[in-house]
Amino acid sequence: MAYPKNFLTVFLAVAAAGLMMYLFVIKKEDISGEKRGEGAAPGQSGKKHMKIPVKVASVLRSDLIITLRSPGEAATDRLIGVKAEVEGVVKSLNIRESQHVEKGDLLVQLEDVRYRLDYENAQAIRLKALSELILDQQFSDATRNDNAAGAKKAEQAERLFNETGRLYRKGLISRAEYERRTKIYERELIASGGRKDAVMAAMKGLTQAEINVKKALLNLEKTKIRAPFSGIVTDINVSPGENITAGRELFTLVDLHRLRVHARVLESEIGKMRVGRGVSLKFSAYPGKVFEGKVKAISPLVDPEDKTCRVIVAVENPGEEIKSGMHAEVDIPAEIHENRLLVPQDAVLTRSGRKLIFVVEDGLAKWRYIEAGLENEDYVEVVEGVAEGEAVVIEGHFTLAHDARVRVENTPEQPR
Repeated sequence: MAYPKNFLTVFLAVAAAGLMMYLFVIKKEDISGEKRGEGAAPGQSGKKHMKIPVKVASVLRSDLIITLRSPGEAATDRLIGVKAEVEGVVKSLNIRESQHVEKGDLLVQLEDVRYRLDYENAQAIRLKALSELILDQQFSDATRNDNAAGAKKAEQAERLFNETGRLYRKGLISRAEYERRTKIYERELIASGGRKDAVMAAMKGLTQAEINVKKALLNLEKTKIRAPFSGIVTDINVSPGENITAGRELFTLVDLHRLRVHARVLESEIGKMRVGRGVSLKFSAYPGKVFEGKVKAISPLVDPEDKTCRVIVAVENPGEEIKSGMHAEVDIPAEIHENRLLVPQDAVLTRSGRKLIFVVEDGLAKWRYIEAGLENEDYVEVVEGVAEGEAVVIEGHFTLAHDARVRVENTPEQPR
């Protein structure tokens, strides 16, 4: 089908006009988009004005402590196996496994009838020896001495001696006071003279009788087994009614309030150790928790096999969280560098072999190269590049650019 010539001309004109209009609209949108995004790449329009969230810390001036890390093992200062000192039948067992006891608590009672009878018998023998001494003195040469003064002195000593016995039997004076007084009067009786051989023999019998009384009393007291210190009872291996022998181990008593940790330090580092320095300890049983201790002692001996020296750390353990035998990681201060300008390790980046940090100024991240000095696991000393109190970025800075706008999402730690 043939179209008129003028129709084709009109069609081409309309098509050309439409194309020009289309190109004009597209160009206008591109220009508008460039103004909105200020040259941003497609899909990134306006992102240059967004604030990047970061966290910061303050540059602080403090001591830089360089520590040595050593493995260690906890041990208690007091752990004993409590044993019976006399034989007998267990009358009562007043303990249970893992029970806390106080010093002096009665833990085990043995049958004491036999030992009580031994004590009473020893007392009777002593009283007999004492009476023999008094009789000998009554008929001694001193009492028949013509020296009136000597006789009077002997008579007075004898009277006081008898009066002391009467007071003791009535319970009006203590045993200790009774023994003190009788020894004085006995010496006075002897000093008054006469029949000294007979009196001395009686004195020897009395002395041995007194020793036997004390032995019997000591054995009687040993039937009561008390806690020698406050602690926890464990490993009980005795039962009520059981007949035990002297020397039999009955249970274990352990005190966990004060512990020591044995750390091992290379002999090349031992010169940096100091008694009294604070120590940090971590135990695998308590992840993230740090315990504090102090260097209590440094062994004078070096292990010839591994060339290490033992460092003993004292640790307070009021909550009894640490158990004897637990493994520990011990951080012992080896070097203390005072009054240094410090930034956290997390603040330091390395680019092109140089250390740098970002400092926040008026909402902008400023790129700064620094001269670093000494460092430990937590901090880096800055010799040049920052000032005390400035805020350095510690999180969100790996992709930061100089003068990037940032939003601080934490309150930085104040300089100490």
